[in-house]
Amino acid sequence: MLTDRQRDLIKATVPLLESGGEALTTHFYQGMFARYPQVKTLFNQTHQAAGTQPRALANSVLMYARNIDRLENLGPLAAQIVNKHVALQILPEHYPIVGECLLRAMREVLGAEIATDEVIDAWGAAYQQLADILIGAEAQVYDALAAAPGGWRGGRAFRVARKQVESREITSFYLVPVDGGAVLRHQPGQYIGLRLNVDGQDLRRNYSLSAAADGRGLRISVKREPGGVASGFLHERVHEGDELEVFPPAGEFVLREGDGPVAFVSGGVGITPTLAMAEVALQAGRPVTFIHYARNAQVHAFGEQLRQWRERFPQLKAWVVYEDGQPEGAEPATPPDALGRPTREQLQAWLPDTDTLHAYVLGPKPFMAQVKRDLRALGVADARSHHEFFGPAEALA
Repeated sequence: MLTDRQRDLIKATVPLLESGGEALTTHFYQGMFARYPQVKTLFNQTHQAAGTQPRALANSVLMYARNIDRLENLGPLAAQIVNKHVALQILPEHYPIVGECLLRAMREVLGAEIATDEVIDAWGAAYQQLADILIGAEAQVYDALAAAPGGWRGGRAFRVARKQVESREITSFYLVPVDGGAVLRHQPGQYIGLRLNVDGQDLRRNYSLSAAADGRGLRISVKREPGGVASGFLHERVHEGDELEVFPPAGEFVLREGDGPVAFVSGGVGITPTLAMAEVALQAGRPVTFIHYARNAQVHAFGEQLRQWRERFPQLKAWVVYEDGQPEGAEPATPPDALGRPTREQLQAWLPDTDTLHAYVLGPKPFMAQVKRDLRALGVADARSHHEFFGPAEALA
């Protein structure tokens, strides 16, 4: 239990975290990977190199310090962390390593005059408090996933039953359990974790589930990222019949229950979780608006599926926009409805005029920032406008 004095010391470090939090967390990761290389597998090194992971951790530490005496305000942040940890199979034994390295980084970056023994002791107590909260919450999720019909704990072997090229960049993998058992019916919008061995290197990655649950298998649709070790491995070296180690579904970016209208606005590979969401909403008879932005026909995935939905579900209103014109030799399943970048005018024309609409937005960060601003300007309240990041969460500035 934190004392009042310790809380005051934590809050006193907030200005330092606001100005130098990212330098602190960058130093923390460098030190942790050097001292404990076995945990490196738990972190996407692309996000490390881009600075998004240190930035996300700095924001989380800052939010925790700001709300140290009112932890209920952390709400969505805590849920995001728990779900990311579950998808990657973060376990209680990982927490002492992080705590030790974080406190060491504070001493080394802030210096002995600021990071006194008393300050370090306060942060040690604060970290343990947070670790206990997260460990407890994650244990509940692990137990629930193991106890659910078709659920499991830890890794489970799945076979690639089918590998389907969806576009020049995206390929789908249809996965079925090797043990022949049932598969947990995930919530639309969730993702799974994969444990891969790439040339002796242990990697863990999260991939969105791109189809509604059927109790028999799972589908992920993976974009090949330039220089991406994991995505390149899946595209080039994983074939039908191969086995993958899969962690249970997780994620809080899910379709809210109800019968009201919903809209899905996606950019690029952001279409993957919105497909599962839209499929469930359409099957439930809900009014659905589906708006997708792609660079061109060659990289536009699932155009044929969208065409079939248009024929099958009369309550579906769907639009596709290409940033570029149609490349020579590319024949989309359905011609685009517009060309160019996203505009507020498009959303105003295509979204239903109702104050009960829930909108789900997923794509590159600048794309989401613009769409969220436009939705707000068009009267969609923040409480009904939902988004998620692929990778570490960041501020939508």
